[in-house]
Amino acid sequence: MSEMITADLVDLDLSADSKQAAARSLAGRMAALGRVTDLDGFLADVAAREAQAPTGLDGGIGIPHCRSTHVTEPTLAFGRSAAGIDFGAPDGPADLVFLIAAPAGADDAHLTILSALARRLMDADFTAALRSVRHPAAAAALIRGDRAPEPAADSTEGAESTDDTEGTEGKAGKEDKAGKEDKAGKEGTEGAGGAVEAVGSPASTAADGRPSDGTSDERAGSGGEAAGPPVFRIVAVTSCPTGIAHTYMAAEALENAGRAAGVEVVVETQGSAGFTRLDPAVIAAADGVIFAHDVPVRDKDRFAGKPTVDVRVAAGINRPGELIDEVRRKAARGETTPAAAHAAGAGGAGAGTPVERSGERGDGYGTKLRTWLMSGVSYMVPFVAAGGLLIALGFAIGGYRIDKAPSVVDHFVWTQAGSWAALLFQIGQVAFAFLVPVLAGYIAYGMADRPGLVPGFVGGSVALTVDAGFLGGLAAGLISGGVVMAVQRVRIPAVMRGIMPVVVIPLLSSAVTGFLMFVVIGKPIATAQRAMTDWLSDLTGTNAVLLGALLGLMMCFDLGGPVNKVAYTFATAGIAVSDPSGSAMKIMGAVMAAGMVPPLAMALATTVRGRLFNRTERENGKAAWVLGLSFITEGAIPFAAADPLRVIPSAMAGGAVTGALSMAFGATLRAPHGGIFVVPLIGNPLLYLVAIAAGVVTTTALVIVLKTLRRPAPDATAGASGATTGQEDSADVAQPVTV
Repeated sequence: MSEMITADLVDLDLSADSKQAAARSLAGRMAALGRVTDLDGFLADVAAREAQAPTGLDGGIGIPHCRSTHVTEPTLAFGRSAAGIDFGAPDGPADLVFLIAAPAGADDAHLTILSALARRLMDADFTAALRSVRHPAAAAALIRGDRAPEPAADSTEGAESTDDTEGTEGKAGKEDKAGKEDKAGKEGTEGAGGAVEAVGSPASTAADGRPSDGTSDERAGSGGEAAGPPVFRIVAVTSCPTGIAHTYMAAEALENAGRAAGVEVVVETQGSAGFTRLDPAVIAAADGVIFAHDVPVRDKDRFAGKPTVDVRVAAGINRPGELIDEVRRKAARGETTPAAAHAAGAGGAGAGTPVERSGERGDGYGTKLRTWLMSGVSYMVPFVAAGGLLIALGFAIGGYRIDKAPSVVDHFVWTQAGSWAALLFQIGQVAFAFLVPVLAGYIAYGMADRPGLVPGFVGGSVALTVDAGFLGGLAAGLISGGVVMAVQRVRIPAVMRGIMPVVVIPLLSSAVTGFLMFVVIGKPIATAQRAMTDWLSDLTGTNAVLLGALLGLMMCFDLGGPVNKVAYTFATAGIAVSDPSGSAMKIMGAVMAAGMVPPLAMALATTVRGRLFNRTERENGKAAWVLGLSFITEGAIPFAAADPLRVIPSAMAGGAVTGALSMAFGATLRAPHGGIFVVPLIGNPLLYLVAIAAGVVTTTALVIVLKTLRRPAPDATAGASGATTGQEDSADVAQPVTV
């Protein structure tokens, strides 16, 4: 396998004036070597990662990175800028730029190598050597680790023995960047000789997850004391959306800062290459916890009951010393997070359900209810998509009487298209049969964890038996989760704890849920379900058009968020039967059509009036064509996040137009997903496309008009970035979205 960085991937005179231009320049080198197959597609992935959080670091470092399907092998490109490029770091522009490209399915070994580079960037000797190196081949060798950097004290001699001892490049690297080197290294390089590898730091761990032998003793005895106060111990977790760079840089920074402060820091990196859980004994012995993360911490309840500092991953890189001081102050005040209450026999009910562990502490019941319902819907949607598409294909191949075909178990002719159509249709029916049980089971799972699955599935099946349908599944899931949570709160003798999760809880909760669904609430819910179905069937004329407009507004309001999911779930519930009504199929068609409008409109707007958008938005616009055609409404999120007051109202207007027209035209859809690729399965397909086009034109026109009322994005015209020294107008440019 070729090396991840070679001399051809190094640019020691990077002349780009913006982070987008820098990424394009370095990515072009990757494309020239065949390591990037689609330059624009790859840059769109880089921009999408950049929109999540800045990739600039203190010390003059920019590290744009992403995982992309357009990358053939893990690759690293390096550029050095004399003027500096703004990557959003607190201390100003970056002169060292590393573009990391990883394939979407990169193996663990390569991701581990990339993470090792991320750790090395926290070493001042390493960055000093890169600032003074004069030849691309030597820079590539330094980054690969083929040659070690000179100690920081000797950096005035240069990083390349005889070749780099003199010259303008070395002089600029030593004089102009000295302040940045000091800032990057002051947190933790003191007394270490610039250790590069994680195993060389005091926070390195043994194979069992505990600190290496002698570490604690060495720290405790520093300063000439034979014995001192106990060493303060911290466990930390670092993670970022890509899991390649920031995850490991934050870990290295925390370890270095801990060494400088005489604190024992052990870090669990939850990166792309997976993660190894810290030994429970190490966590139990810790005096404090630091979470530096941009994605949810996995198994967060392991760290409950301790003083905790919870910050973004960038804070772990830029101010690790402050985080360590903060957690020590919390420990001194006795300020801890609530301990995880592992209820007897309940399998640790108090530890929180999967939904609760990923949510925010203190959420109200309304928020929790919505999250529980969305948990069930998220597991149900793949069954809807698979079953719906199979049924639609069956109708497309075999005609609309395919539902009357005999079972393929008894009659299947390999050479007849009708038999294959019947097979697809009947497989789809089987998939649809799981919808309500899966919905109920995973609502209960979101409430009560695994013990909720059995009564949830049982309750969902009962809902089908009594014809309570989708509404019955919702009720069964909530009842099942509530019953399990109630049982888990009962104190039981220690001797029964072992059989609670496998016998007692499933038995009691299934019996109670089944009784309530069969005898008490099943029939009333079935009546309500039939009433809703009849109402939908009677929708005609103005009422149908108004419903289509309302659903279109909902689909485009939050672009894939909870309101969007409510509209989509309402539509899929109507077709999640073997013989959906015509009105239900019209609603499904209107919902999908409206959901395609926002990304397609933004793609069109960036094409016809590109000067109103910055480079990142124009790159995102190219990807939005495919996303919109595929019915992925989230393709418009980068535009809405950058300019919500102009984009969201425009998208809602276009969605309402499309939804209303789709209902007025009577376009029907049996498939719950697929976008433009299932048009052959749509009733009145030409008018359906007209409805989509009308909404796209409406949104595009409104966005262009609203954006024209302000000046163009600063990097849309030549020379604008130079006038602002790399700072972009926040009113016109997509700023990193932090939630």
